[in-house]
Amino acid sequence: MTQPSPAQKPVPKSLYGGTSSRRITVRDIAAAKERGEKWPMLTAYDAMTASVFDEAGIPVLLVGDSMGNCHLGYDSTVPVTMDEITLLSAAVVRGTKRSLVVGDLPFGSYQEGPVQALRNATRLMKEAGVGAVKLEGGERSADQVELLVSSGIPVMAHVGLTPQSVNAFGGYPVQGRGEEAAQQLLRDAKAVQDAGAFAVVLEAVPAELAAEVTRSLHIPTVGIGAGLECDAQVLVWTDMAGMTAGHVPKFVKQYLQLRDLLGDAAKAFAEEVVGGTFPAAAHTFH
Repeated sequence: MTQPSPAQKPVPKSLYGGTSSRRITVRDIAAAKERGEKWPMLTAYDAMTASVFDEAGIPVLLVGDSMGNCHLGYDSTVPVTMDEITLLSAAVVRGTKRSLVVGDLPFGSYQEGPVQALRNATRLMKEAGVGAVKLEGGERSADQVELLVSSGIPVMAHVGLTPQSVNAFGGYPVQGRGEEAAQQLLRDAKAVQDAGAFAVVLEAVPAELAAEVTRSLHIPTVGIGAGLECDAQVLVWTDMAGMTAGHVPKFVKQYLQLRDLLGDAAKAFAEEVVGGTFPAAAHTFH
């Protein structure tokens, strides 16, 4: 049986909320930039949550090393391992049908150079089935991006505030303030574009600078704390849904208070168990 050529496959009319018989690809991302369409991206770390976002029409899901903070109990993203990223990325892929799944390369998995990056990115593609990988760094990571792309691995880059560099930054400061820093961020973004990245995340960057970067690039920018002019926006889902306890960054908007709702449900269950009303007849076998 003859397989349809890529040109014959249905292309989503829009990234968000569109329907198709295949996954979103980097070609769809590029086409959205050309027609000026903005699109959303969320993180996901398990099959069940990923399936909810997939069904909601979210076109791109990032299996971020943010799992270290919000799922694995680490105090930063630095301790996250390839084994952990691979395991959770595979779960997200299994839970989705349409979303492009992007797997993060964690700290220590690509800094040695392009060969190390290729080895670990290949593992994510083969073992987890992701459609693309993400890595941090601009000019310093351009060689890694170039080898991955030339080897057939789509790459989403990440510049500005790069959380894996928290120890070098001494925290999580806004990046790109001042003329010298702004020019360096522009160079970083153009370096990863020239190396072949299909998109670049701009994190904690002044809105005016992010807008300038977005106008300067032919690949999409994905903002997180980078203002309204980016081509796309991403949030960590546990921040977005109000699961995160305590302080959240200024750029986070909480669309739900899921932590409170889950707590209320747990208390209701506990009170029925203690009070002897659960399980009721409807939940009992005879």
